[in-house]
This record gives sequence, structure tokens and C-alpha cells, in this order.
Amino acid sequence: MKEKDIYGKVGVINMAKTNSGYSEDWLPIKQILNGMIQLDNGEYVTGIKVHPRNIFIVDQGLQNAIIGNLRNFYNSINFEFWLIIADRPVDISVYLSQLQILYNNTTSPIGKKLIMEDINKANMFMSAEYNVVDTEYYILFKEKRMELIQKKLHTLISGLANSGLNSTQTSNDDLRMILDNFLNGGTHTNFGTVMS
Repeated sequence: MKEKDIYGKVGVINMAKTNSGYSEDWLPIKQILNGMIQLDNGEYVTGIKVHPRNIFIVDQGLQNAIIGNLRNFYNSINFEFWLIIADRPVDISVYLSQLQILYNNTTSPIGKKLIMEDINKANMFMSAEYNVVDTEYYILFKEKRMELIQKKLHTLISGLANSGLNSTQTSNDDLRMILDNFLNGGTHTNFGTVMS
């Protein structure tokens, strides 16, 4: 194995053949469109984003029912899929702007003090020592035929709904963020997206 070769499931990618230093130039991705990653071989990668739900605040009987329904749901999936957990950086700049407007419009000294405490706490969370993220959950799959894609999406969304969880098809932004997480080791980049 040469230093510039990468071995994978589909064979060897010789990095020396690529003049670019960007990893997206050797990924087999043609485009991201309509909530799907189109690969060079004509297959699509898509799936659903699962909206989180804290089941530990409900009674034990409901917790057991949700867990049992999820177990049955996962066991009923008859195609290959990937469970992805990804962290998305939280942008609270809009929230900070709203707090600043509220602060400027407040005349009460006690109200101003409370709002300023919230502003300082939000600024602290945005500092470099805190890595404030939203954890997002995805179920992705690969498929070539569009009618099977729609059927699998419906299976996943309805199966999770029966388990008490809401989900939606992945968006282009979701898929770019997942790729950015994997390609950059979870480090947030400020200079642009991995795929455009």
C-alpha cells in the first residue's frame, strides 16, 4: 500500500491522481438535491431526521411501550440502513439580538439586570471554551430506484410515528451538515460548506 492510496469497500482510490487537496473532490458524490445525495454510480443516499423526544420524563409504562415499539420498528426494517448521530453547532445570534432589543426597550432596573444576566450567559455559551451543539438523529439508506426510495421513506416515517416519534425526510442542509461532520471530524468550519 502506497502512502497516497486509500483502501475501501469499492476498491482503491489513488490520492496521487487527484490534484486537489479537498476530500470532496474524490468522494463519489455527483450532487445533493431534493434531500438526497446522488452518487456517481446513480444511487441515492437519503433518509429521515428523527426529532428527539425525552422519554425519561414520562411514566415507566409509557417508557416501556415506546422502547418496545422502537424495538419492533427496528426489527421490521428489511433493508440496509445507517443510524447517524451528528452534532450541529447552535447559532444563538438571533436570540442575542432579541435580548438586546428587549434590554433597550426595558425601563425597569430589575428587568434590565435580569436581561443582562441572560445576555452574559448567552455570550459565555458562544465563547470558544463551550461547544454548544444540538444532537440530531438520522436514519439513512442507499437506493437506486425512486419508487423504492419513497416506499422506504414512508416505512421509516410511519414506523417511527407508531413508536411515538416524529420524523421528516432529510433536507439538503441536513445532508451537507452530516458530510461536514464526517469530513471535518466534527470541527465546525466557518469558511463555507463542504458541498455546494
